[in-house]
Amino acid sequence: MAPADAHTDAGPGPAPHTDTGAEDTLDLPLSEELLAVFEEDAPVTGARPLPLGGPASSTPDGVGPAGHTRAAVSRTASSDLLDHPADWGPVATPAGVFQLVPVRLERDLPVISRWMNDPAVAAFWELAGPEAATAAHLSPQLDGDGRSVPCLGVLAGIPMSYWEIYRADLDPLARHYPARPHDTGIHLLIGGVGNRGRGVGTTLLRAVSDLVLDNRPLCARVVAEPDLRNTPSVSAFLSAGFRFFAEVELPDKRAALMVRDRSHRAQL
Repeated sequence: MAPADAHTDAGPGPAPHTDTGAEDTLDLPLSEELLAVFEEDAPVTGARPLPLGGPASSTPDGVGPAGHTRAAVSRTASSDLLDHPADWGPVATPAGVFQLVPVRLERDLPVISRWMNDPAVAAFWELAGPEAATAAHLSPQLDGDGRSVPCLGVLAGIPMSYWEIYRADLDPLARHYPARPHDTGIHLLIGGVGNRGRGVGTTLLRAVSDLVLDNRPLCARVVAEPDLRNTPSVSAFLSAGFRFFAEVELPDKRAALMVRDRSHRAQL
């Protein structure tokens, strides 16, 4: 099973979410000139801002870290199984404006591979090595049926994290806990060292789980399965409004199953 969690942190998160309306969504009108710039296919390097509302990507039937297998949307199909994450739009967070931008392999492979070769990330994702190793993880997802969508997390215009939003009820994880229809899972890593250890992971975990619940009306729970050894990650999920559900023995790790319930999101 893939990690839910590499390089999150247990710093202070944002205030509890008390509303599911659209007031947190930013309406960013773009001129035709800016849109033309945004259509460029230049690679993401981590230093060049990636435009919010970037091009929708393809998405895959993939093999995750340590043999985790699942599928995602093809280059020609839309991500119906996850209610189109490409359309969820930017949101305001205490750390800045944040958006999930579906991965494009030709643009994003170098930066994601660089993150995967960070020793602290590699310890949980197990994807260190040449770009081909990361591509082998991404490409099957980017050619799949839409049940897993890999995304860059773009904060204040800068790609700084990697996310996988997936249908946990359609994933092998569902064999290890009492899954409910439309349960939605999160895997993530924070790429930049400067964004670790100061509460950014907690802030973004809350923001992304709110995005899931706001945009997936049939989803009652967001779930994650960080490695029990990754104490900072487990703490970050707790601070972001998740609750500890159970310890689960997965094929490649013993995990803490974390759950954020729609019904409790205003209280946690």
